[in-house]
Amino acid sequence: MFDLSALSPADILPFVLVGFAAQIVDGALGMAFGVLTQTMLVSVLGVPPATASASVHLVELFTTGASGASHIAHRNVDWKLFWRLAPTGIVGGAAGAYLLSSIDASAAKPFVMMYLAAIGVYLGYKALRLNTAPHFRDPMMTAPLAAAGGFLDAAGGGGWGPVVTSNLLVQGGDPRRTVGTVNSAEFLVTLTISATFLLTLGWAAFTQAVIGLIIGGVVAAPFGAYFAKRLHPRALLGAVSALLIATSIFTIYRSWPIL
Repeated sequence: MFDLSALSPADILPFVLVGFAAQIVDGALGMAFGVLTQTMLVSVLGVPPATASASVHLVELFTTGASGASHIAHRNVDWKLFWRLAPTGIVGGAAGAYLLSSIDASAAKPFVMMYLAAIGVYLGYKALRLNTAPHFRDPMMTAPLAAAGGFLDAAGGGGWGPVVTSNLLVQGGDPRRTVGTVNSAEFLVTLTISATFLLTLGWAAFTQAVIGLIIGGVVAAPFGAYFAKRLHPRALLGAVSALLIATSIFTIYRSWPIL
């Protein structure tokens, strides 16, 4: 673990900015905190990939708690949907974290990202055709989806938001309540994953990046929930589509050496 007394504002400011920017996007659109923070930590700030992954999971324990509380305050949460997602999401997250040491989930990541890119294109199509007074319906397939999202989030270095949010939207969920509910349920999933990683990795895997990311993410959480409440469903759906396509293509590019 790092020495808090040795940290200065200049040391943690870059990580504060990364955490703030990533949480604004994640809180408003229901995905991408892990993708954005790990990308910026590794590619821009030079943090080793394994250290970045461990740090981000610990940080998400704080950011998802703050984001969930903000969405609850803005009444963005569908509690019936919440309790259909959380239990199997927890089971999937625990299984993914436990099996991470023996199964290389990264090999499947490009294929998952291709699927999510296709989902992004479909959501963009739906956003263009969305009526001014849209009618939403309650998603039917939730428990298996949450289990898959939790597993991929732990074993594949991210996936709860992209997998769960995008598929609930495809099923016709209200964008505002889908984003708020998925963000809120993510706290319980992340708590399980983080506890498992702490038991297996210990505190030595975490760096000073954690402090800055926590500060930036927690400060940004109320803003993301506010934007999710205020954005028009068409704009919110379109933004989710664009982010899903962009992050999926980038992840595919980084995951496949042949590209």
